[in-house]
Amino acid sequence: MFPLRSWPGLASACLLAVVVAVVVTAILALILRLIGRRRQWPALLIRRSRVPFRLFLLVIVLWIAVAVTLPPDTTAAWRSGIHHAFLILAIATGVWFAAALVIFVEDLGLDRYRLDVPDNRYARRVRTQVLILRRLTVVAAVVIGLGAILLTFPALQAAGASLLASAGIVGIIAGVAAQSSLANLFAGIQLAFSDAIRIDDVVVVEGQWGTIEEITLTYVVVHVWDDRRLVLPSTYFTTKAFENWTRQHSELLGSVEFDLDWRVSTGGMRAELNRVLADTDLWDKRTGILQVTDAVGGWVRVRVLVTAKDAPTLFDLRCLVRERLIDWMQRYSPGSLPRQRVELAERPEALERPPRARSEEEGRLFSGSPDGEQRAQQFTDAIPVIREPDGEPVAIDPDDVPPTTKESR
Repeated sequence: MFPLRSWPGLASACLLAVVVAVVVTAILALILRLIGRRRQWPALLIRRSRVPFRLFLLVIVLWIAVAVTLPPDTTAAWRSGIHHAFLILAIATGVWFAAALVIFVEDLGLDRYRLDVPDNRYARRVRTQVLILRRLTVVAAVVIGLGAILLTFPALQAAGASLLASAGIVGIIAGVAAQSSLANLFAGIQLAFSDAIRIDDVVVVEGQWGTIEEITLTYVVVHVWDDRRLVLPSTYFTTKAFENWTRQHSELLGSVEFDLDWRVSTGGMRAELNRVLADTDLWDKRTGILQVTDAVGGWVRVRVLVTAKDAPTLFDLRCLVRERLIDWMQRYSPGSLPRQRVELAERPEALERPPRARSEEEGRLFSGSPDGEQRAQQFTDAIPVIREPDGEPVAIDPDDVPPTTKESR
C-alpha cells in the first residue's frame, strides 16, 4: 500500500475526487428530477446551472485532493503555483455558477409573465426590465471575477495604491474617450426602467413601422414589418420623438378612406360594413362606423373606423374592409365608383368653323361678312315683271330697272 502523500496517492486522490464529483452531481440531479414531476423550476435550474455547477464542484474536490496528497518533496514554488491555479479556477467557476443562479431567478420571474395574451403590457414591461438586469448581471459577474482574479497576484496588490492615486485622471480620460458609449449605456438603463419602450412594442421610427425585438445596454433592434432589422442606438429613443402604438394598451383604431362619386349610397355601404365586421374574428367589436367626412372638389370622402386587438390584426382588418367594400360597389352600386365629369359649352357658329374654311370664304364675293350677306340678298331677289291687264307681259327698258337691281346684275 502506497503512502497518501505520494505521486500514486495524488493520482488516486484525483481519481476519487472526480468520482465523488460525478456521484454528487448525479444525486442532486435525481433529486431535482423527482421534484420536477410536480414543479417546473427544477428543470429550469438544471438547464441553467448544470455545467457551471459540475465544473465548480470538480475544481473544489480536486483542489482538496491535491492539497491533501501533494508529495512533500514538491518545491515551494510549485506548491504555490498549483494552489494559485486552483484558486483562479475556483473563482472563475464560482462566479459563473453564481451568475447562473441569478439568471435562474430572473427566468422564474419571466415565466410568470406571458406575452401570448391579449393585454400583455405589464408582462412586456417586466420582461424588458429583467432582460436589461440580466445583461447587467453578466457584465457585473465578469468584472467581479476579473477583479478577484487580478487581486490574487501580489504585484497587482502592491500597485493598487498607485492605481487608486491616478484613478481620477484615468477616469477623466476614459470618460472623454467613451462619452458616446457611456451615454448609450445609461440610455439603455433609462429605457428599461422608464417604460418608454418595451419588448414587442409597436413603434414607428424613421418612417418605419415595426416591433421592438431587442433592447440592450447600447442599442435597440426594431423588427420592421418586411422582416428587416433597424438597429438604433439607445440614445435615439431618449433624444428624438417616435411613435409607440402600444404603450398603454395594445388595442388600436384604424381608418379606411374612399373618394367616391356623389351618387354613392352611404346606407348601403354601412349595411355592407356591418355584414363584413359580423363575419370576421379580426374585429374586437369596440368601434365600427362609416362616416362622410368631406364632399368638395367633385368627390365624396367616406371614412370607415374599425378597431382590433393589436396592430397586425388591425392591418389585416383594414385590408379586409377595403377589399369587401370595393367588391360590393363593383357588384351592386357601380354608380358609387369615382367619375370625372366634363361639361361641353356651345360656341358661335363662326367660331366653330375651321380656320381654313374661313380664309377661303374671305376671298369670295358672298362671304360670311355683313356686306357679303347684303349683296347675296340683293342678288337673289326676283326681278319685277310688269303685265298688262289681259295678262300679257310688257317689255321693260333696262334704264327703267331700279339702280339696286342693275347693280346686282
